[in-house]
Amino acid sequence: MDAIDSELLHTFRVVVDAGRISQAARALHLSQPAVSQQIHKLEDRCGRPLLTRSARGVAPTEAGALLLGYARRVQALLEDAAASLKGADRLAGTLRLSASTTLAFYVLPPVLAAFRAHHPGVAIELLVGNTRGVVEHVRSGEVSVGLIEGPGRVPHLHVEHYLDDEILPCVAGATAKLRHPVPRTVGELADCPLVLRESGSGTRAVVDAALRKAGLRARRAAPDLELGGTEACKGAVEAGLGVGFLSRASLEKELHLGTLRPIEIRGLRITRAFRWALPSAAPPSGLAGAFYRFAGDHSPGS
Repeated sequence: MDAIDSELLHTFRVVVDAGRISQAARALHLSQPAVSQQIHKLEDRCGRPLLTRSARGVAPTEAGALLLGYARRVQALLEDAAASLKGADRLAGTLRLSASTTLAFYVLPPVLAAFRAHHPGVAIELLVGNTRGVVEHVRSGEVSVGLIEGPGRVPHLHVEHYLDDEILPCVAGATAKLRHPVPRTVGELADCPLVLRESGSGTRAVVDAALRKAGLRARRAAPDLELGGTEACKGAVEAGLGVGFLSRASLEKELHLGTLRPIEIRGLRITRAFRWALPSAAPPSGLAGAFYRFAGDHSPGS
């Protein structure tokens, strides 16, 4: 196969992201026939179709999805190179990163604000999802750096420590009417509804592992509430629907207002770490590397 022209690769990435040839043509300031011609030329170079076309637009084929990951990596490398050449004191461009929900909502905002204050020429695009989603963002090359709250090992990625965290069992504050007695032991917890994050969440994975280690899951009598997102879980706990397991990092406002209160379950303490998810063991470069170093020096509590 002939070498792939970077301009054709850029056009392909824009077309896939736009979902339509017409929208991509506007973004690229080209005519639709010119964009279509570039896509056909790229498909000829690759020797196979890269897009499926329908009335709803275009979508990558299996080969196209594979090439898209490389296209995004190439774009990230070019942005990193441009940022490095401009020098750390004059960073510019778009920093694309991904973070799981607890980190994105409660840990990263002040770090990102401080980073922007130091580098006002940098735009920030933060993709938010659960840990499983962040891992896929990094694996696909859509972002150069991710932050997760899940496992210490992820296949095909380099994972390293960022911050420590604790997950606290919580019930509604003193002003709310609790629908169940407050549990104080693992045995009592078995008879109380639990408010849990969705499958794929890093918080959920850590809580499930801790409960299994305590022998709780085999003895569960009360049904659980499974909710997609920390704020939904906090709302359910505040309404007295059960015991929630929430990151200490997410509870500052609720603890101050008294709408939630942590409880102590004897024999159950859940700690975890927030971690970087990186494409390789080599430190990231360019904008991603600048943020990686800045976040390490300006982490909450440092």
